[in-house]
Order: sequence, then structure tokens, then C-alpha cells
Amino acid sequence: MRIMIVDDDPLVRESLKIILEKDGDIEVVSLCGSGREAIAAFPESKPDVLLSDIRMEETDGLDATAEILKLDPEAKVILLTTFLDDEYINRALKVGAKGYILKQDCASLGDAVRAVYGGQTVFGGKIVERLPDLLNRSESFSWEAFDITPKEREVVELVAEGLSNKEIAQKMFLGEGTVRNMISSVLSKLDLRDRTQLACFYYQRIKV
Repeated sequence: MRIMIVDDDPLVRESLKIILEKDGDIEVVSLCGSGREAIAAFPESKPDVLLSDIRMEETDGLDATAEILKLDPEAKVILLTTFLDDEYINRALKVGAKGYILKQDCASLGDAVRAVYGGQTVFGGKIVERLPDLLNRSESFSWEAFDITPKEREVVELVAEGLSNKEIAQKMFLGEGTVRNMISSVLSKLDLRDRTQLACFYYQRIKV
């Protein structure tokens, strides 16, 4: 896996590089000191996953994520921060980040990067606990109005729980390709972009 690290503290950048490269399956291909640098370096570096701090003077991580996703809608960004801030979490969800991890949890950072690389969305435990309170949820939702089948509904619920396509396929006794097609169908029906938005939609409009 090719990783880009973005943090305005040189010591943090180097420390994260050491942590991520220790197992040999991750290569840090770019180190940037600001969101602005990351936006400029992204097209050439083409990392599989971008790991970014949020608070930086020259274009913060959230604004940089939004700009990078305009350049490449398939980009996978994990935001790494010391702040369990409601506004930051909400903005991270809205811009399309694939993960939001507290720096205190850096010991499990390699696993988080691998999960996001594999197509999962990763939020730290304390952040997951806050999601229902952060999202304005509706008390009623009609699956039928969006022509979503019972099987698709089950898939949506499992996506919201953070399961990968492979895990969903095993749980539902389906092929991975079938699960992938069902998710694509639901995204189209709900006019959503990706799994992250689908999970947010579930907590916002469905789960009560």
C-alpha cells in the first residue's frame, strides 16, 4: 500500500511513517506539511490511502480532503486528530472521509489503513458512539418508497455496522459480486456517492 502522510509537525510525520512501515506491507510515498502541499502532491504521488491531520495553518485537513476528492472521487482519506470535536466529525462525514481516528489510538493505525484500503469505513470507538447524537435522525423512513428490497435493506444495515463486502457476503451467504451490485443499486436509488454516505444516511434517516 502506498500512503501519504499530512501533518504540520515533522516529528509526528516521521513517527507515523515508522509506525506504518514497521510491518513491511505499507510504504509511505509522500510526507506533506500542510493541506495545500497535499493537494499539490496528490496527483503525482497517487497514494492508496491518505492520512491527514485536521488542524493545520495552510489549508486544514478537512478542506484538503474536499479538494482532493474533487480531483479523485475514489480517493481514500483518513483524518487523524487529537480532537474529539463534534463539528470536525460532522464535516469529515460530509466531505467523504473514509476514516476518523484519534491520535491516541495510533497503535491500531496500521489496521485502520488496511481496512480503508480494503473498502471499509473506519471511525474510532469514541467517535462511533457519538454518531447517533451528531446526526439528525428522522423517526420514519419508507424503504418501499425508494424501491429497496428486504435483502438490500439487510445489506445497508451491515454496511452501517462497518462490515466489508466479503464479511457481508459470508453473513448473508451471497457472492461478493452480488453484494457489490446490491450496494451499487442502493446508492443509485438513494442518490448517494459511496459507502460512507450510505452509513451516514442510515444513521441520519433510518436508525432510530
